Amino acid sequence: MESQVLWTLSNLGDAAFMLPLALVCALWLRTVDARLALRWAILLAIGMGLVGLSKMLYAGCGLEIAAIQLRMISGHTMLAASIYTVAGGLLFSGFGGGWHRLGAAGGLALAAAIGASRVMQDAHTPAEVVAGWVLGAVIAALFLMRVFDRPRKMPRALVAGCGLLAVSSIAYGHHAPFQRMIEHYSWWLCQGSGL
Repeated sequence: MESQVLWTLSNLGDAAFMLPLALVCALWLRTVDARLALRWAILLAIGMGLVGLSKMLYAGCGLEIAAIQLRMISGHTMLAASIYTVAGGLLFSGFGGGWHRLGAAGGLALAAAIGASRVMQDAHTPAEVVAGWVLGAVIAALFLMRVFDRPRKMPRALVAGCGLLAVSSIAYGHHAPFQRMIEHYSWWLCQGSGL
């Protein structure tokens, strides 16, 4: 039973599941303000770039911070902390007032559970999960502070929620090939750059 729960939580953070959810959020944001959708895409791309860079530097060059057992930033945790936090904040803003904070807090809590599952599965060290969670939380906070810098109630929250649910039911259980690609190409990149 415990392994099933860990597997389920881990799948909830996989890029194959998370990136379609991020796309639904971007499309929803586009209906409100195209600049918000672009800001969301840029912030998420920066986070993914940092995760990818940390993984390539470890897989290809062997770079790590051994003293704290930090080899790479947890991608599952970073994606979960950024995307669930933003999705929760946007969905709960449909209730008006400060409800977006509760939705964001729920996203951060789910991301923490996903991160804990990655540690319990020996996929990451605690330091790697904390790094991913903090990076994702910063991305979400930077974005949500801009969205809610003035009182805002996101329109069509029910429609967006149904869209998120539909995409989730299709994407769940699939796995993105990013880790295999990183492991395959990192050595070449590090050798080619002289690292």
